[in-house]
Amino acid sequence: MSQSPGASTPDPQPEDTPGLEAGGGVAPGDTPPGESSTTSGLSTHQAKVGSTGSNWVVYAIVGGVVALCALYFIGYAVGLLD
Repeated sequence: MSQSPGASTPDPQPEDTPGLEAGGGVAPGDTPPGESSTTSGLSTHQAKVGSTGSNWVVYAIVGGVVALCALYFIGYAVGLLD
């Protein structure tokens, strides 16, 4: 791809980037610490979730409400309810 004369690229030019050495490497100390070391003390325990039996009860209640609403609107559309 050719670039028009006045356009700039979003990539930084290596000669203008601070901290780069001649071969494109970075001097030790210029790099940020590794990701694992910055979050090592921040982990929290996950809360326990309810049992799968209680989950199925909630699913059944929500499914029943949805079914009743669907039956109501179907009855209304057919003309059973005025």
